[in-house]
Amino acid sequence: MKNSIPLFSLNRRQILGAAFASAVLSSSGTVWAADEAPEAFIKRITNETLDIIKADKTLRNGDVNKLTQLVDDKLMLHVNFRRMTSLATGPSWRKATPEQQKRLQDEFKILLVRTYAGALGQVSDQVVVVKPLRSGQEDKNLVVNTEVRGKGDPIQLDYRLEKTPGEGAGWMIFDLNVLGVWLIENYRTQFTKEINAGGIDALIASLVARNKSNARNS
Repeated sequence: MKNSIPLFSLNRRQILGAAFASAVLSSSGTVWAADEAPEAFIKRITNETLDIIKADKTLRNGDVNKLTQLVDDKLMLHVNFRRMTSLATGPSWRKATPEQQKRLQDEFKILLVRTYAGALGQVSDQVVVVKPLRSGQEDKNLVVNTEVRGKGDPIQLDYRLEKTPGEGAGWMIFDLNVLGVWLIENYRTQFTKEINAGGIDALIASLVARNKSNARNS
């Protein structure tokens, strides 16, 4: 049976956060062609982010406020966060009221943003190698495989993407696989335990408490 990643396991959290944030952050608001290849998309935003961090001493030194602002400003540009939250919540998402969905999404965002901000300070000499795309995949559920290489063994890092239609079309990330564990699957296991114990409100309360604890400890 596959082990789930604890919500606040420091080593795995740092790996997950640094890798994910490095891939989803962008260095500018440039509009790119809607037909940009998914591998090119991942490679571009990863390299842009690594360049930002390596060029900014305060980011490299772990300025929490600056890192948090960086993540908060740029993260949502490339993540379908509503879909990520709904998938992590599972069937209970459809039963939640609009207010509960909003609160859950807001608290989940705070949790991940703070996690990624703390992890970005770990970035140093890493490089990301994007592997050739597997054929036969659909744009609504497409996986790009990469490896993060630096000191130590390479880290497997896979992104699940969807192609957004219409004006401003492009690729959006909605799941991530680190070392064989998918983020949504991991959080769904933990969220389900909270919901089974006390419902959606109990899950929201748990996330609020964890976010307050993280804020005190940062």
